Amino acid sequence: MDIMIKILYAVISVIVATVYGLTLGGVVQKIYARVHGRFGPPVWQPFIDIIKTHGKRVSISHGIMFYLGPVFRFAGGLGTYLFIPVIYGSVVFANFSMAGDLLLVMYFIFFGQLGMALGAGEGGHPYSPLGIARGLSQMSTFELPFSLAVIAVAIQYDSLNITTIVAAQQGSILNWTLFTNPFAVIAAMISLLGMNMHSPFSLVLAPQEIPIGPPVEMNSSFLAILQTNRGLFTAAKLVLFMNLFFGGATNLLIMIVKTFFIYLVSVIVGAAFPRFRPEQSFRFFLKWPTIIGIISIIFIVYF
Repeated sequence: MDIMIKILYAVISVIVATVYGLTLGGVVQKIYARVHGRFGPPVWQPFIDIIKTHGKRVSISHGIMFYLGPVFRFAGGLGTYLFIPVIYGSVVFANFSMAGDLLLVMYFIFFGQLGMALGAGEGGHPYSPLGIARGLSQMSTFELPFSLAVIAVAIQYDSLNITTIVAAQQGSILNWTLFTNPFAVIAAMISLLGMNMHSPFSLVLAPQEIPIGPPVEMNSSFLAILQTNRGLFTAAKLVLFMNLFFGGATNLLIMIVKTFFIYLVSVIVGAAFPRFRPEQSFRFFLKWPTIIGIISIIFIVYF
C-alpha cells in the first residue's frame, strides 16, 4: 500500500513538473520575441503543439532504434526527475529520492541524450549525424566542469545524497552553496548554459540554419514525446541546480521563484549573445569553466 501511494505521489509530481516546464518554455519564447521586437506565440503554445503532434500519424519507419530514440530521451528526463527531491520535507514531492543519489541522477542525464543520439543516427536525414556529433561533443565538454562542481559539492557536504545536501543548506541564506563555495556555482551555472542549449550554445538544433538536429525527422507522436520531455527535463535540471547550489525549496512557490531565476540566466545570455561555432563552444567549456571547477575543489579542500 505504501509503494502504491508513493507511485501516486510521483505521478502527481511528474504532471506538475511537466506542466511547469512547458509553461516556462512558453514564457521564454515570449521573452525572446519581445527582445527581438516581435509579439511572439502565446504562453500556452507548447501545450497546443503537443496536442497537435499527438493527433498526427506517420508511416515512415527507419528501424526499431528510430522508434526507441524518443522513448529513451523521455526515460532520461523522467529518471532524472524521479530521483530528485523537489520540495524539501514534502511527502508528495519527495519522489523516490531516498532510493538514489547524485551519481544516479547524472547517469540519467547522460542516458537520455545518448538514447536520442542512437535513435537519430538510424534516421534517414543525411544531416542527423552532424547534429549528433555536435551534441555529444558539446555534452562531453560541458559535463566536465559540471562534474567538477558536483565533486566539490560532494566533498563539501560529505555526501552524494541530494536530500542531505539540501538539509545542510537550511537555516540561513548564507548556508547556500552559492555563498559557501561560489566557484562551484559559477562552474555549474556556465555548464547549465550548455545543458539548456540556448545561444551561444545552440549547436544541435541550430535555429539560425536549416534544421539539422536529431529531431529533424521526428514527427507525430515521436515529436510530441520529445516536446513533453523538453518540459519535464527542463524542470528536472532546474530543480537539481536549485537543490545543489541554492538551498532547495520548502514549498512550491519558492521552487517556482528560484528555478525561474536560475533559468532566466540562460535566457538572458541567449538573448544577448550570438551562437558559437562548434569548435568555439568546445574550447570555451574546456577552458574557463573547467579551470573554475578545479578551483572549486581546491577551495573546499584547503580553505
